[in-house]
Amino acid sequence: MFTKDIIMATNLAEKLRQGTTKSHSMAENVSFVKSFLGGVVDKKSYRTLVANLYFVYSAIEEEMQKNHLHPSISLIYFPELNRKQSLEKDLYYYYGEDWKILVKPSVVTQTYVDRIHEIGSHQPELLISHAYTRYMGDLSGGQILKNIAKNAMQLSSDDGTEFYIFREIANEKDFKKMYRNSLDSISITDSQISLVISEANVAFNLNMKMFQELNSNIVKIMLMLLSNAINSFRSKI
Repeated sequence: MFTKDIIMATNLAEKLRQGTTKSHSMAENVSFVKSFLGGVVDKKSYRTLVANLYFVYSAIEEEMQKNHLHPSISLIYFPELNRKQSLEKDLYYYYGEDWKILVKPSVVTQTYVDRIHEIGSHQPELLISHAYTRYMGDLSGGQILKNIAKNAMQLSSDDGTEFYIFREIANEKDFKKMYRNSLDSISITDSQISLVISEANVAFNLNMKMFQELNSNIVKIMLMLLSNAINSFRSKI
């Protein structure tokens, strides 16, 4: 029997989508992201991003596993979403066999990781926010981003883009629908829903700052854009 303050969060997925629209838009307008979506990918920046994501996903997946029996987490605990091992393959590709001693989290990434561990220990229901922010984004744009990365960095195989490949998920569209239904089945209070949405905006903000750290190579990216534009113009002459 639920107390009066507890509701079935039948619209949690939609509330999360609506409640993070502005943050999502801001993250997409970071220079690195805009350049990436435009097909200009600096390999050095990209491998740094892969390294940072490795630390983020390691934290998310560690805390999700620790809390997988928590009533707010059990319904959205899907190990087939895990990205850590895929990122390890990409790090091996970009850094070689010594990648573990060559990569370290950036300042923002460490802040991100610390927050995930903090809420995992004290407010595990907020892990919903971080899982939603990362995994739904990965599933929604994974194939497009993989193709952009492969074309921009002239990769002939999936080596270096394992992060975008969900080998244990047969149909990503069906899985996303099932995931959203699972979100809607979580029983949490109104106040917790507000906190989950607020934390999702924190997650988007941390991702945005992580991308902004990569803007140090923006001059190189702009030169690459100019070069691409010139080559495109020449090909039409």
